[in-house]
Amino acid sequence: MLDFIVGHFNYWVVIILMMTGLYVVISTGNLVKKLVGLGIFQTSVFQLYISIGKVVEGRPPILEYLPKKYAKETSDYVKSGGDGAIASAESLVKEPVADVKAALDVASDPLMGIVYSNPLPHVLILTAIVVGVATLAVGLALVVRIREAYNSIEEVQINEAEYKQEAGGS
Repeated sequence: MLDFIVGHFNYWVVIILMMTGLYVVISTGNLVKKLVGLGIFQTSVFQLYISIGKVVEGRPPILEYLPKKYAKETSDYVKSGGDGAIASAESLVKEPVADVKAALDVASDPLMGIVYSNPLPHVLILTAIVVGVATLAVGLALVVRIREAYNSIEEVQINEAEYKQEAGGS
């Protein structure tokens, strides 16, 4: 049981941060504090996705060599006009740095024994951070306008002022 708790420490931190952010958003009437709570909640979601995207002993998805059996296909692609990204397929063909026979014993393709990390969760989180910062900026701009209109950023006082305007205007 203790191994489970310690082994999933990052997920426990995510849960604590998520519940803290949600509590701040629900419990406080101050609009700026609500935005801070949303920021804490967002951070916990970012950490969750980054934790899920982590692969133990994973390598970046970059091929260090091109196996010889793919060299002819790549050469034909480059000669047929391809996108020009590969200057020459022959320059990419190298012998693998690991023992080729051991890799072929494990699988028929030398690339099968390599564990790659998926970069997609990290890319999505970078995009989410940008969106989160923009949303926070819009939220703070709205709080400034509300402060100018109602002379307060507390929900109770804003609701009272709205009630007075509706009652007096009718």
